[in-house]
Amino acid sequence: VQLQASGGGLVQAGGSLRLSCAASGNTFSTYNMGWYRQVSGKQGELVGTLSSGGSTNYADSVKGRFTISRDNAKNTVYLQMNSLKPEDTAVYYCNAAGWGRHYWGQGTLVTVSS
Repeated sequence: VQLQASGGGLVQAGGSLRLSCAASGNTFSTYNMGWYRQVSGKQGELVGTLSSGGSTNYADSVKGRFTISRDNAKNTVYLQMNSLKPEDTAVYYCNAAGWGRHYWGQGTLVTVSS
């Protein structure tokens, strides 16, 4: 599985962005998808996950502001980010987990200015 993330950019605090992650292959619907983020010099953290069955899980820091969704017909997972804060600034990575393996996209940078 190859993952291609996009949609990052510069946004003011309080604004919104939607990240996309397109996957290759024909088994996308069977994978549990996740978004992670990492600030330079710090350990990466989980943003949220969306299972193949539709269950979601979010980090406390983004609950109520971020939403993960997927379109299996387009082999794409999304991360809708609202009410962005400067502390959301990071490189965001998508992850696909399934069949005993993990796959990572290349990351997309989100910068939130105050």
